[in-house]
Amino acid sequence: MAKARPTAHKRATEAAKIEKRQQKEERRAARLAGRSTRAPNEEGIDPDLEGIRPGPQPVEEDPLAKDE
Repeated sequence: MAKARPTAHKRATEAAKIEKRQQKEERRAARLAGRSTRAPNEEGIDPDLEGIRPGPQPVEEDPLAKDE
C-alpha cells in the first residue's frame, strides 16, 4: 500500500484550515449584522436586572418541599 505524499497531506490540511477560517469569519459577520438589527433597550434599564429590587429578594417556594 502506497502512503500519501506528505506534501499532499499538508496541502489538504492547509485547505481545511482556510475553509474553517472562512466559515468562522462568516459567522462573525452574521453575528455583527444581528447586533445592528436588534432593538435598543430603554435608556438606563438593564434587561438582566429588570424586575429585581434592591435588598433581599423574596423567597420562591421550593417545588420539592412536601405539603404537610
